[in-house]
Amino acid sequence: MNSPGKPVSRFLTQTDQPVSFAELFFDLVFVYAITQVVQLMHSGFDGLHVLRAVLVFWLVWWGWTQYSWALNAANTHNRAIQISILVATAIAFFMAVSVPLAFDESAIWFSLAYVLVRGIGLYIYLWVTWPDPGMRRAVKSFAALSVLGLCSAIAGGMIGGIWQYVLWLLTILLDMLAAGIGGNNDAWNLHPRHFSERHGLFVIIALGETLIIAASAATEEFSDAYLLLVTSLCVAMTCCLWWIYFYRAKEKLEHAMESKTGAEQSKLGRDVYSLLHFPLICGLIIYAYAIEESITHPHVEMHIAARTALAVGLFIYSTGLVLTQWRATGKVLVMRLVITVVLSTCIYFIQGVQTFVTLSIALTGLLAICIMDEINSPFGRSSEEGIEIE
Repeated sequence: MNSPGKPVSRFLTQTDQPVSFAELFFDLVFVYAITQVVQLMHSGFDGLHVLRAVLVFWLVWWGWTQYSWALNAANTHNRAIQISILVATAIAFFMAVSVPLAFDESAIWFSLAYVLVRGIGLYIYLWVTWPDPGMRRAVKSFAALSVLGLCSAIAGGMIGGIWQYVLWLLTILLDMLAAGIGGNNDAWNLHPRHFSERHGLFVIIALGETLIIAASAATEEFSDAYLLLVTSLCVAMTCCLWWIYFYRAKEKLEHAMESKTGAEQSKLGRDVYSLLHFPLICGLIIYAYAIEESITHPHVEMHIAARTALAVGLFIYSTGLVLTQWRATGKVLVMRLVITVVLSTCIYFIQGVQTFVTLSIALTGLLAICIMDEINSPFGRSSEEGIEIE
């Protein structure tokens, strides 16, 4: 039912609609984009390669998250909107393909594809919200600041060298400024269920990347007992990571969004989903790199780079979820933090053991977090896991 005084548009949704097949098709491109970002770390898990991966993934992520806002407002069953999504999907495909070129002489091609994807997203957002004066003003303020970030991104791709890193870091700052100012507006009128579902699907995409890696290795050497053991441990860990997010966290975050209105809701959506989900997904990308290295060398000790990546990836993912729930509910999951710190420390410092032993340690820690979630679920004991911070 439409609210009194609210303009009606066939392009602007009036309900908290489910995610459409057009959006799912759009998201598929980002499966490949995440794979490409993981490839950027293949030359080594050091400061330079991690910085490159983070910079490129921010651009990929911010391009995607802009669509999560735009399509949250759009009537995605409208044919014109669906055609626009398909056009954006085609261009995003070339953006994903050019990720490995992002730091060589062909960096401009990645930058151009990225700017085109973002530009279409901004156009869709302005288009669908134009009949609503409040939403139109909110989108225009965000778009004006976003253009500065796009200029910085394309300038970095054109100039290259050290200036590319500087300008792309500036892009991140400008994007965060646009989110900080734009998110304070009370006219966004977000639909919590759709917003939560879109971001949950992106987490699935990142988790699926690790399963693809494990499946590819197991298919090539199915008779290798050690490889099958390592692969099984990797799959079990990924299942635990799914449980940690989807068993309780997703529902809590969605409920927190539903309990807010106006500017408070838009700021919560910005902080919990658009900003804090970024490090969370980064953790999964680093974890995917560690899994790939583990499966490549299953018979020997996990080398220091892979062990570091596994410890860092799990730490960022678990801590990222703690931060999202703290921002949404005001509670700090202290025991989750303690287990995460102990787990990451053990993974990093326990040396001289085979890969499957390191992965078993990681799996044990993740199972401990899952069990703690079960104990503190509505179906378990009624104890409270978190400490409330005012």
